[in-house]
Amino acid sequence: MNIIIPTVIMTQLNAENRLGPVWSMLVALAFPLGYGLHQYWQTRKANMISILGLISITLTGGMALLKLPPQYIAIKEAAIPSILGLATVISMYTPYPFVRTILFNDDILQIDKINAALKTLGNEAAFARTLNTSSWLIASSFVLSAILNYVLAKWIVVSQPGTPEFTAELGRMTLLSYPVIVLPSTVILAGSLFYLISNVEKLTQLKMEDIMIGSN
Repeated sequence: MNIIIPTVIMTQLNAENRLGPVWSMLVALAFPLGYGLHQYWQTRKANMISILGLISITLTGGMALLKLPPQYIAIKEAAIPSILGLATVISMYTPYPFVRTILFNDDILQIDKINAALKTLGNEAAFARTLNTSSWLIASSFVLSAILNYVLAKWIVVSQPGTPEFTAELGRMTLLSYPVIVLPSTVILAGSLFYLISNVEKLTQLKMEDIMIGSN
């Protein structure tokens, strides 16, 4: 819904005799914005990815309304994942590494059981190294996303803001972002999760079904 509906609105309703370039863009951006706010209302949880996503949507609308040159869209598209990648690396040197939010959390894994096994076997230091490697893998996915975001935006968004062409280009960029950006990044994240789980199995001597939430 957050991709198809905004894409249709921006590409099909941007003409002046329909919603027009500005309103079609604002209505389209309202869908992911509304979804993000709804998720927060349901879970009462906010995370960095969601917050930056909402900021990105707001910036896109603001840049279009201010009619900034289209290259600013490309810069913004690259900046958001770059910030996430940098935050991931910085978090490695804090008590709360970002990898624990994305992969090593109690929505996916039985954290208490894993920690107990690591402590019993004396593998806590080895596991810390595993988390660091996973963090670098996650950071690399954000770097890849930043590069692809920038290239895609520079390639597609070339018209001046406030025009039907600009809004249609935003729609096409939104549509192409899934196969071009989301899928490769998801593959890397899936690889990071596989690496993490396989090492958890080795370091805890537990099987996957013993550590995954909902496996028992």
